[in-house]
Amino acid sequence: MTNTTSTTEPALGGAAGAAAPAPDLTGATGARRARPPRRRRAVWGVMSTREKVVRYVLLVVVLFITIGPFLWQLSTSLKGAGEDIYTANPSFIPSEPTIENYLKVAAAIPVWRYIGNSVLVAAIDVVGNIVFATLAGFALARLQWRFRKLVLGLFLATLVLPGEATIISQFVTVKDLGLADNLVGVALPGMIAALNVLLMFNAFRQIPEEIDQAAVVDGANAMQRLRYISLPAVQGTIAVIAIFSFIGAWDDFLWPLIVLQSPQNLTLTVGLQYLQGTFATDQRMIAAGTMIAFIPIAVVFAVLQRFFFKGVEEGGVKG
Repeated sequence: MTNTTSTTEPALGGAAGAAAPAPDLTGATGARRARPPRRRRAVWGVMSTREKVVRYVLLVVVLFITIGPFLWQLSTSLKGAGEDIYTANPSFIPSEPTIENYLKVAAAIPVWRYIGNSVLVAAIDVVGNIVFATLAGFALARLQWRFRKLVLGLFLATLVLPGEATIISQFVTVKDLGLADNLVGVALPGMIAALNVLLMFNAFRQIPEEIDQAAVVDGANAMQRLRYISLPAVQGTIAVIAIFSFIGAWDDFLWPLIVLQSPQNLTLTVGLQYLQGTFATDQRMIAAGTMIAFIPIAVVFAVLQRFFFKGVEEGGVKG
């Protein structure tokens, strides 16, 4: 008997029958080919050195344009009478700083009385806008009533008209009320501004309606929802309104000039014009008066600045 031996190839598991890796063209079998270096991807929020330099240069330019005139007025107000401010090459830093110009302003006009009048007008406008703009914005954003959209459209329409277009009708109204030559008559038209109402409307609208609905289910009325739910969420916007109202009332010149006639009732912006008329050639006193008018605005903004930037980004519910 003839035994026939069959030769069988052993079975390969896994990659059985797979072809062997082809030799690399460079002669290294199985070696990895060298990959080109990957380009570094830009990471969101991370600036390159070049971007930082460009941004800081732009910030310095904007800062110089914005703060430059203010610093020049401050420098002029501190220069003495012996220093020439009309020279072709004036010095920015006073050679002999003095506060004599501020004392001259206080001696030339009743500056403290004018400051008190301006503070009274500004306080009335700030309180009026905070109270009435908040109530109006809440009613437009969170309450359901007839003609709500029509009233909102009227507020928007008033923004189109410049203030000078209605100044005659405002004066006739104030005069008929017997408030001419009165500080209350100066403050009355600015006690509620359409822009502030729209700011509060937008802030209240960011609050989810589900919170109001849950409060209604719990039995809360409109004033309770305003006090306990809505007001804590819009404190930043209220600070923005306070700053805008104060600056608008403090810097207003045309309206107090029309309403007021008695010298003792003038606001600071109107009263400072006596420096321009009587001492037209002494720019040092005019600069000192400008700085006196600027200081209260700087103080108010410094106190409320953290609330101001919070109000710009005002959102809905605070966690």
